[in-house]
Amino acid sequence: MMDIYFCLRRPSQMVEAKRMKISSDFRWLLSSFILLYLMNQVNSQKKGAPHDLKCITNNLKVWDCSWKAPSGHGTAYEVCIENRFHSCYRSEKTNTKIPALLPGDHEISINPLHGSRSSISRFILNEENISLIPDTPEILNLSADFSTSTIHIKWNDKGSVFPHHSDVIWQIKILRKKKMEIVTLMTHNTTLNGKDTVHQWSWTSDMPLECVTHFVRMRCYVDDLHFSGHKEWSDWSPVKNISWSPDYQPKVIPKDKVILVGSDITVCCIIQEKVISAQFGKEMCSLIHLDGENVAIKIYNVSVSPTSGTNVVFTTDTNMVGTVIFAGYPPDIPQKLNCETRDLKEIICTWNPGRPTGLLGPHDTNYTLFENFSGQNVKRAEDTTNVNYQLFFQMIPNREIYNFTLKAHNPLGQSESTVLVNITERVYPHTPTSFKVKDINSTAVTLSWHLPGSFAKINLLCQIEITKSNSVQELQNVTVKGLENSSYLITVGKLSPYTNYTFRIRCSTETFWKWSSWTIEKQHLTTEAIPSKGPDTWREWSSDGKNLIIYWKPLPINEANGRILSYNVSCSSDEETQSLSEIPDRQHKAEIQLDKNDYIISVVAKNSVGSSPPSKIASMEIPNDDLKIEQAVGMGNGIFLTWNYDPNMTCDYVIKWCNSSHPGPCLMDWKKVPSNSTEAVIESDQFRPGVRYNFFLYGCRNQGYQLLRSVMGYIEELAPIVAPNFTVEDTSADSILVKWEDIPVEELRGFLRGYLFYFGKGERGTSKMRGLGSDRSDIKIKNITDISQKTLKIADLQGKTSYHLVLRAYTDGGIGPEKSMYVVTKENLAVAVIVGVVTSILCYRKREWIKETFYPDIPNPENCKALQFQKSVCEGNSALKTLEMNPCTPNNVEVLETRSVVPKIEDTEIISPVAEHPEDSSEAEPENHVVVSYCPPIIEEEIPNPVADEAGGTSQVIYIDVQSMYQPQAKPEEQENDSVGGSGYKPQMHLPVTSTVEDMTAEDDLDHTAGYRPQANVNTWNLVSPDSPRSTDSNSEIVSFGSPCSINSRQFLLPPKDEDSPKSSGGGWSFTNFFQNKPND
Repeated sequence: MMDIYFCLRRPSQMVEAKRMKISSDFRWLLSSFILLYLMNQVNSQKKGAPHDLKCITNNLKVWDCSWKAPSGHGTAYEVCIENRFHSCYRSEKTNTKIPALLPGDHEISINPLHGSRSSISRFILNEENISLIPDTPEILNLSADFSTSTIHIKWNDKGSVFPHHSDVIWQIKILRKKKMEIVTLMTHNTTLNGKDTVHQWSWTSDMPLECVTHFVRMRCYVDDLHFSGHKEWSDWSPVKNISWSPDYQPKVIPKDKVILVGSDITVCCIIQEKVISAQFGKEMCSLIHLDGENVAIKIYNVSVSPTSGTNVVFTTDTNMVGTVIFAGYPPDIPQKLNCETRDLKEIICTWNPGRPTGLLGPHDTNYTLFENFSGQNVKRAEDTTNVNYQLFFQMIPNREIYNFTLKAHNPLGQSESTVLVNITERVYPHTPTSFKVKDINSTAVTLSWHLPGSFAKINLLCQIEITKSNSVQELQNVTVKGLENSSYLITVGKLSPYTNYTFRIRCSTETFWKWSSWTIEKQHLTTEAIPSKGPDTWREWSSDGKNLIIYWKPLPINEANGRILSYNVSCSSDEETQSLSEIPDRQHKAEIQLDKNDYIISVVAKNSVGSSPPSKIASMEIPNDDLKIEQAVGMGNGIFLTWNYDPNMTCDYVIKWCNSSHPGPCLMDWKKVPSNSTEAVIESDQFRPGVRYNFFLYGCRNQGYQLLRSVMGYIEELAPIVAPNFTVEDTSADSILVKWEDIPVEELRGFLRGYLFYFGKGERGTSKMRGLGSDRSDIKIKNITDISQKTLKIADLQGKTSYHLVLRAYTDGGIGPEKSMYVVTKENLAVAVIVGVVTSILCYRKREWIKETFYPDIPNPENCKALQFQKSVCEGNSALKTLEMNPCTPNNVEVLETRSVVPKIEDTEIISPVAEHPEDSSEAEPENHVVVSYCPPIIEEEIPNPVADEAGGTSQVIYIDVQSMYQPQAKPEEQENDSVGGSGYKPQMHLPVTSTVEDMTAEDDLDHTAGYRPQANVNTWNLVSPDSPRSTDSNSEIVSFGSPCSINSRQFLLPPKDEDSPKSSGGGWSFTNFFQNKPND
């Protein structure tokens, strides 16, 4: 750039001429400039002229300019500034310092003194071409606070060398370890004020400074707004370090460090041997290797430590070293700071510490109380175990206003709180002591107590609590002047004689801040006085009317004014006065024999001080003929009575009441009301719900008492507890007459309002009337409101029907329990006659069926054609022929037998009756004798036909016992194989038999058989019967095979109980047959 300016300025006349012509021939001029510049450069190089002029400044006052020169030339130069007087400077080097030039272009010539004139170089210099490079800063002092790991740096900004104020940016670089690892690069801003200023800057390391060497260096940048040239950073200052010389003993740093909860901390171990592991509490930590064998660990977001801190342990092969970390909070601002005094001698300041710091012991918060007006202070002991947080400050004489500041401090920070108080308005007295009570008279006492403190200049406000026996507490406030001796005395009056009182007292100041605590209660009994009133009296005549019984109530405590020792009773008339002996206190009645004259009875109560005024009552009772008994129901715990005002009642009214259910004289209690009253509420702790009481209202005139009203009532009505006792007086086919009795008064528990009578059909044990009173259509209800009614007739009932009757009584208090019974109405004769007539007609129409079912005809054996008996049967011929039959296939044959175990049936030969045998034939072969024995459950026997020329099949006889008739039938193959496997009755089923029956020879002898035996000789049986098909058609193969002269029926007399058993299809009796007509009917 300088060379360009030099080229442009070389011949000044030519430059002026070119400026004149540039508008006309710009291109030619530009080409000429370039050509001249190139020629100048060539000539300068050839002649050895200076070139590349550069200038910088460190303080904006002096420019340091340097240039380049060819080698071999002399070192002396003359630098001149054109247009300035005496502005040439001689330099033996290729640089020189010149004063800072004003803004604008300046021509600088550099002339080598030993060169030719052609070696002079000219340059155009402007401030914009100058670079501002501050001097390298110098660290004056580098120190370290190892307890806080803080580095402190001091340096001088040399502001005096700059002509005006400028902003400076300082850049500080922190390096660590021998490898010079950059830890941080920080900036710090200052302002140059024209004076040399020493600046200080601190930096806290996250790693203890003892763990590793730290290095520091810095540079600066001056930002001068008046300087238009280039601005650059200064060079870095020389490095300075902070080091710590270990004592070659293993050590963990920091030692017992206190840190804020949630912060991070670096712990290092300085050791000569290799560390294997590091642990923070129960957590293993990663190792950070430092110079040598030293290591460190980084712990993040530390939580509140336990009371004993958290251990950090480094482990080597041969050793374990460690430290303790305490994490907590700085002290909170003391809350509710309050300063008060209890005796005006010492001030007590209390506060709430707020959030717990989590630090204990030597790291706990220290509190200091400062009094700002006096400059005095007190400290709270560091090892105190007082958890109330309070400090005591001795009062300054004649000082009432105090300004206190409470400061809290721990290793993590500090806080404070301030309060301004007038101490005379903040008095909280001690509890009064030596509290005593003394009598003045029966209605006044004195109270004395001791109150420690210096209260001579103020007044005290004391409060006395007076509690009367069984009464409400009473509070009295009294003001007393403060005393130096602290002993106080007051008088309390308007008390009741002979009454137990409880006293206690507490005090405050007249301006009132706080009450002191109450003293211990003091009980005191006041002295006696004469009774203030006479006893409340009443009188009753005895049942025989000869003696008058006087009653009186014990005087209340507030009227007795002492312990009543005795009573004096006297009676007086116009003629005489009669006095009885003194009656002891425990007796509250007396009996006097009097006539019907008018007497005045007086009763006086006595105690140790004197007698009460007399209570007087007249003995005469005025009759009342117009008296009615009324009913009343109370409300709550009492009963309300009213009456009309009567001006004739001059003394008072008396209401007497008693329990009406108790035997004997009616006297429970009485109450007197003034004569101008027209109503009264009678209340008593003895009243009970559901109990009837009698109330009597008496009015008093001068000559005696008159009974005005008689009322019976209840405090509260309840439901009856028993049901009315009722009986059935009479029953008919359509009605029932019941009668019941009254419920006793003590069980009624209210005024009887009626009865509820329920009735409906039902039998005992099956019918239960639930939901009585509901809208059930099968239950009828009668509400009997006439309580004098004691009978009820229920009509429109059904004859010979069971009815369920229920009776309940009710009062206004509810419905009582029920009593029930079951009654059956009598039979209706008209219905019985109708049923008899209908039954007779039905039986007449079914007479044939009834006769056949229940009374069948027994056939005459003489007319039986099924069997033909020979005369030899009765003669006992051994060759008997008991049965002759036509060839047929038998129908059902059923034989009932006992369970005789004979597992065999003899083979039987049936002789065909085609050729009729004579009846007198008495000779028969033994082998032709038929024996029918007991058969197993199912036996199928084939009877072979010895006559080959007779056509027909075989005949089978099947025996089935009673049990098998109701079980599933066995298969034919099972029946054949199981010939002897059962027992019991075996009826005969449908079996085909041969059309021609021949004689059969028995295989065994008759003596070898047992069990059932058919009738006589089978040869004498005749199969022809009136119902036999053979009788009508001898060629028929189906015949009826039955016993001689028997009814052919298959109906069992004992039907099975099992519903799944097979039922007989015979013609036995059934109810449905009763309504079926036979075809011939």
